[in-house]
Amino acid sequence: MCSMSSPITPYQDQQSSKKEQVATMFNNISKTYDFLNHFMSLGIDVIWRKKAISELKDIKPQHILDVATGTGDFAFEAIKMLKPAKVTGVDISIGMIDIAAKKIRQRGLENKFEVKLGDSEKLLFDDNTFDAVTVAYGVRNFENLPKGLSDMLRVLKPGGKAVILEFSKPRHFPVKQLYSFYFHAITPAIGKLFSKDNSAYTYLPESVKAFPDGADFLKIMDQCGYHDIKYRQLAFGICSIYTGIK
Repeated sequence: MCSMSSPITPYQDQQSSKKEQVATMFNNISKTYDFLNHFMSLGIDVIWRKKAISELKDIKPQHILDVATGTGDFAFEAIKMLKPAKVTGVDISIGMIDIAAKKIRQRGLENKFEVKLGDSEKLLFDDNTFDAVTVAYGVRNFENLPKGLSDMLRVLKPGGKAVILEFSKPRHFPVKQLYSFYFHAITPAIGKLFSKDNSAYTYLPESVKAFPDGADFLKIMDQCGYHDIKYRQLAFGICSIYTGIK
């Protein structure tokens, strides 16, 4: 098991753990989360999700675990594209889970998609349960990244695949400068206007800045025991897809 430095937290003035703070933050912003996600990414987040899910087409997974499932958008897209028998979603925020459950009922997908309140670092599933494990924009919120990645690996079946979609840091002019301005000036302003949680959208750029992206993230995956690890950048490095096999 590998280790990491102390985590960036949403509420710097609070003594509670990152895990507790992340749950509080997502409870606070759950009602505006979907709207702000699509609005602030100009809808490009939908394209990125589809690209990440395409990484699973070759293994045709029948049972998928979606970690940090949030309001379920990634899982809904996976159901549409991959036609699995079942998707199980876990999230630490009851506010997000409630919205996902409501969307499941509205779409009549109760037999296909089940959501549970759960901790990504202590997944309440047996070893070797899932054909695939996915996480979209969730790993940088883990309190202990190696622990979370190791537990995802544990519940994967041998030969199963993990697909992780996460923000990364563009490194080339002018995307780097434009991205930095948008993330540090525009994003917190829009978040403050719509979500009423000032800290949530200030935490977003800080958490991306602190996240070990690219080759650094692959090193952590390797240390945790994943094989055939790869990553590819999307949108000039704004986002990356990481894959690994058990």
